[in-house]
Amino acid sequence: MTELISHPEWLLLVLAPVFFLCMLGEYWVALRRGKLGDNARYYVPEVLCNFTLAGLHQAADLLTGLLVAKVYLWWFGWRLFDIEMSVSLFLLLMAAQDFCYYWFHRASHRVRWMWAAHVVHHSSERMNFSTAFRQSLMYPLAGMWLFWLPLVVIGFPPQWVVFVVLLNLGLQFFVHTQWIKTLGPVEWVFNTPSHHRVHHGVNPQYIDKNYAGILIIWDKLFGTFEPESEPVRYGIPKPVKSFNPLVVTFAEWQQMWRDVTQPDLSFRQRWRCLFAPPGHAQGHTTDEQASRKR
Repeated sequence: MTELISHPEWLLLVLAPVFFLCMLGEYWVALRRGKLGDNARYYVPEVLCNFTLAGLHQAADLLTGLLVAKVYLWWFGWRLFDIEMSVSLFLLLMAAQDFCYYWFHRASHRVRWMWAAHVVHHSSERMNFSTAFRQSLMYPLAGMWLFWLPLVVIGFPPQWVVFVVLLNLGLQFFVHTQWIKTLGPVEWVFNTPSHHRVHHGVNPQYIDKNYAGILIIWDKLFGTFEPESEPVRYGIPKPVKSFNPLVVTFAEWQQMWRDVTQPDLSFRQRWRCLFAPPGHAQGHTTDEQASRKR
């Protein structure tokens, strides 16, 4: 355990055998026996794309990790409290980090700059355990690490914060499946596959709902909870239609660049292209240009 805290980047490697056993179970038991639909199947080109995206994401985290660590250590020097970790404080850190994750995740859907990274995770039209690997190498640039700074300023040791961030991410692997339908009373407090399927849906009532990492209580507190009430249609409103990991990674960044560099836009319009909610940022520009042409 001490080694994992000192080297938190090893955590997901330690969990990797569990992840692969779950994927094998989902494939052989649920899919091969016809218990799940086509949008749960393992399509080899997409699975390879998902794994490549995960590798690129890990590489980007490692490359930027030293810089982020220096920032965290600098802020840790200004900490409010000297916290000695214990079991109870570890659980408190887990809850606090999950609260921060909720706001990071919500911002990733409501700020186009952050959505440009996060959209990679939502761009698949299938939902199975391999979807959890579908991550973006652009998260450091998008600003994900900023959301954990308050924990460091409070006084939680940076290595513990990073460990808990990765543990939260690792536990979220298990909600990316259609194999498990509901979990009874667990659904009241924790994020579950049912809740997370909703989050990946493009059904109108499911869009921008259920941002939970581990605890669904944040969505219930802040008005973003939606139960699974009809079959989920997965994907994004403007599909990428590619299994090339570089195309998947940069499609939205390219579109954002095209929008923000259009001629004759005001500073306010360019700002909105970068930081307004995704659909509104693009629609706003289009509408205003159309009005000028008229």
